[in-house]
Amino acid sequence: MTSKDANWIAVGSLSGLTDQTIVCMQVANVGLILVRDGDQVFACERACPHEQADLSLGHVADGRLHCPRHMAWFDLRDGEISPGWTSRALRRYPVRIENGHIWIDAKAVRQARCNLV
Repeated sequence: MTSKDANWIAVGSLSGLTDQTIVCMQVANVGLILVRDGDQVFACERACPHEQADLSLGHVADGRLHCPRHMAWFDLRDGEISPGWTSRALRRYPVRIENGHIWIDAKAVRQARCNLV
């Protein structure tokens, strides 16, 4: 597998990621989760920005990633936390699908790591 842009790295096959699945991985030394909800695939930070819970232990439903610790949820489209919770948005990273393979923009992950709040 190769990409036209060296900043993008292949992280798995689309066929191996079933609906509402959460898969852990590391990209650029950053813990991420890959989430599939229906036809969409999202790459997000693994630690909850509210209480640092492991979001890979949460669940996905209706376009939302639910935290296993405090049961708040994050909208997978924009990362915003559910109403009533004070937290920054969930960091999400660019994903693309090419020839059945899932690619993540490693440059965006590295840049976010440098700007950690």
